[in-house]
Amino acid sequence: MDLHLNGKTALVTGSGKGIGEAIAVRLAEEGATVIVHGRDRTRAEGVASGIVARGGKALAVSGDLTDEDAVQWLVGEALGLAGAVDIVVNNAGGSGGIKESWRDTRSASWAAAYDRNVLAALRVTTGLLPGMRQRQWGRVINISSLAATLAPPSAPDYAAAKAALNALTASLAKDAAGAGITVNAVSPGTIHSATLEARFRAAAAERGLAADAPWDEIERAVLPLFAQVPMRRVGRLEEVADVVAFLASPRAGYLTGANIRVDGGLSPIL
Repeated sequence: MDLHLNGKTALVTGSGKGIGEAIAVRLAEEGATVIVHGRDRTRAEGVASGIVARGGKALAVSGDLTDEDAVQWLVGEALGLAGAVDIVVNNAGGSGGIKESWRDTRSASWAAAYDRNVLAALRVTTGLLPGMRQRQWGRVINISSLAATLAPPSAPDYAAAKAALNALTASLAKDAAGAGITVNAVSPGTIHSATLEARFRAAAAERGLAADAPWDEIERAVLPLFAQVPMRRVGRLEEVADVVAFLASPRAGYLTGANIRVDGGLSPIL
């Protein structure tokens, strides 16, 4: 299916690795010019160079999305390089690497999680919305998490921040729809990454399975310990990227305000 992304430009935040990198690569494969972003400019430039080496079009920018001035500079640099940004994928965010429980959670952690996941997306999006409104076309895609709707007992700061991102998505979708701008969220479930694989292999080793066993054996033995996924496997980065690419395309023009869960059927919420 041709997604008609030739001539479109997409900024993907946090695309130096993982889900963000997969999204950047997929959008470039569909013909979009991709602006790869990351705090580590060298890593972002490496992803952009890889896209170009495969025949795609990509540029790189860097900046701390929790810094108002840095975001203004980043948006200005992106617009200066590309002329216009039609698609923004707010992928940067995450848990910050620390999982607090309700026994040790701190208000400062909640504020930081909100800044990292919600305000960062807000800063980037509001910087690019005026141009989208002027052109009467745009796509805003927020990478949320299954934790927003199926909150675990741990990392409550992260789950609450992602729930707020979903609310941001729903509100902006209603406001921007008349300007030809769609706004949607994508909520990945258990997705294969280097970090996840390392956790699975460590858990397998604790249970007597060789840590260097084939991935399918590790996945089959360990996944039920982490999540009861009806499809009995973890998702692939490319499967998240495919959903984002469709939402970014003109073919998804009547789809807005949605939260698409890429979770192998884990969430029972309709």
